[in-house]
Amino acid sequence: MPQYDIVILGAGASGLWAAMTAAGRGKSVCVIDHGKRAGRKVLIAGGGKCNFTNLRLTPGDFVCANPHFVKSALARLTPWDLVAFLERHDIPWEEREHGQLFCRESAADVVSALESECRRAQVTLRLGEEIRAVKKKDHFHVTLGRGEVTATSCLIALGGPAWPQAGATDTGHHIAKQFGHTIIPARPALVPFTLPSDWPLRGLTGIALPVAITVDGARFTENLLFTHKGVSGPVVLQASCRWEKGMALAMDFLPETPLDALFDRAGGKPQVRTVLARVLPERLVIALLPPKLATKQVAQLTRKDHDLLTRLVHTYTVTPAGTEGMRKAESTAGGVDTADVSSKTMESRLTPGLYLTGEVLDVTGQLGGFNLHWAWASGQAAGEAM
Repeated sequence: MPQYDIVILGAGASGLWAAMTAAGRGKSVCVIDHGKRAGRKVLIAGGGKCNFTNLRLTPGDFVCANPHFVKSALARLTPWDLVAFLERHDIPWEEREHGQLFCRESAADVVSALESECRRAQVTLRLGEEIRAVKKKDHFHVTLGRGEVTATSCLIALGGPAWPQAGATDTGHHIAKQFGHTIIPARPALVPFTLPSDWPLRGLTGIALPVAITVDGARFTENLLFTHKGVSGPVVLQASCRWEKGMALAMDFLPETPLDALFDRAGGKPQVRTVLARVLPERLVIALLPPKLATKQVAQLTRKDHDLLTRLVHTYTVTPAGTEGMRKAESTAGGVDTADVSSKTMESRLTPGLYLTGEVLDVTGQLGGFNLHWAWASGQAAGEAM
């Protein structure tokens, strides 16, 4: 006979939420993690304040090969359900810009609340355990560095390889592949871009400004920061979720101000660089404009000049050399193909009794609390079904 009804691999956000949910239904649950601390990514999320959800949450805030996959789980766990959980545990929270909700004090409060719920429901938590093998015979058998755990159901909630310094690995992908699941190649998401060494704007390190970036048909508007390697900032992290190697970015340095309207207000006498330097950092203007065009008076501009200026200011196009990699990525794009996973229960369509949640799946949330909400929501869906 199995030792447990459910074994959960991974003591992160989705694993703990699933454990709490399933154990609350009377199931015997064992959670296993190679780390010595539960909820390690939760603890450092949102700068240690845990951006736990977003009031503006929609299915469109997630990138997945099947855009409909997230709908069922999201519909059954709303941002206000998360608020209610925090308030039951007397955890103060606050709303910030763009509907983001954060803990007012510490992300550790959320992890403590989850651990408390798991203890109350008699969940067995085995931390610092090496997961050596996972097999299914009549039941699931998980071989550890110290002994073996058997269970009727098994949940893979091991996340993806982003943030390896927090203990992240691709173990979950390897286990899922062993059970026949297709793995969409993992790539860094919510990560800064690196730009070619000969990029004309590379010398602008430290400059920050609001920019709109269009990539793969999606447009994002927020602050951009020039770095010594390329670009970062919230708008870049958002765009990185949609970007794949070889894709170009189109940058709009004046997303709220049409160039023609700016010149109309300026009149015909000022030089182009003077007009642009009123609304853009001067170093950016100098790097952006050809010298002859920069010194022309507005009244001297030809139609060809206008077209060039519009391209440079509103649709400046560049193809990143790459990203700063998994160590700088806040999340993982790619993962287990959702085509073989039930969107209602998170159960594998290939192996009955096997479930997958959170970042291990090919679901990536945009910046702003969406990835953590997906972890909670998918964890609840599995916890209710196992």
